[in-house]
Amino acid sequence: MIVHRLAWVALLSLIILVVAGATVRVTGSGLGCPDWPTCWGCLIPPTSVDQIDVEKLDLDKFKKHAARKGIDPDTITRETVLESFDPVHTWIEFTNRLATLPLGFATLLLALFSFGAKQKKVWIVGLSLFCLLDVVANAVMGAVVVRSGLQPGIITLHMALAFLLIAVLVTIIWLSRPERSLKTISLPRQRKLKIVSLVFFACLFGEGLLGSQLREQTDELAITAETEQGIEREKWGAELGTTIIYKIHRSFSWSLLLTSGLLFFWMTREKDWQAVEPRLIFAMVVAMMLMGVVLGHIEIYPTIQVLHVGMTSVLLAVTWHWIMRLWSTKSVAFNP
Repeated sequence: MIVHRLAWVALLSLIILVVAGATVRVTGSGLGCPDWPTCWGCLIPPTSVDQIDVEKLDLDKFKKHAARKGIDPDTITRETVLESFDPVHTWIEFTNRLATLPLGFATLLLALFSFGAKQKKVWIVGLSLFCLLDVVANAVMGAVVVRSGLQPGIITLHMALAFLLIAVLVTIIWLSRPERSLKTISLPRQRKLKIVSLVFFACLFGEGLLGSQLREQTDELAITAETEQGIEREKWGAELGTTIIYKIHRSFSWSLLLTSGLLFFWMTREKDWQAVEPRLIFAMVVAMMLMGVVLGHIEIYPTIQVLHVGMTSVLLAVTWHWIMRLWSTKSVAFNP
């Protein structure tokens, strides 16, 4: 079914976009394109400073960004702006923008073709239109992020909309072509599985947003690192470890390990090894906790940061697919 395939395309495009966005942040390329929708006043980004038309640049925007970094805005001139041009950062940010195109086209086509859905049409149409609105809202918010000079709160909301879109797309994937349900399981265990699965998903969603706020703090550390009062990257982990957000994030990670371990243990007792989701969930949680140990106690490596964010988006998709599958399973009143 074309709706099913388009939802898959949109989901994969979204995960790629999340990874691309994480790459932008850890490389400090968020303002590689200081304007929007153009980039340095061009439709195709420049590769050298000679290609930039300085008259097209909004100097006030650069002065506001400088003030955020503790730099005297009066020292910002068109010449100093051109000196800040970095072709690597520019093209990393521009590639991130290009990554939005497959998602935009996929969700637009999904909304159009959803009206021809043969099963659960009302639900699929409504959710598909929601996906399109979510993508449009996130695109507008992306422009706001650039124009606000990477305003922290907006970045977290940007990520929250992406996480919500993952869950909605997985729902469409399930409704448009239901996958194989689990074997019939006992009613008491199914109830426990449902409760723990929802708790796990809620904690994971919250952990993702807390992680986004921690990355906002690393953005601030990266900005101050350019000044004399800045902290070296090797010491960022220790600096973040003193914040309340880090402490909450670290504590909640244990709730993810506990709940994912329960899911894995209970489904092992049911002996339904076609249910691969609990195994994947548990394995990814363990891997992410190991990454967290490295980031928190050794060094905040950019590559691990990107992997951490990318795995969070995949884990959200797998968890919500598991929840949809669990809710469609028939139960019996006792263990067979």
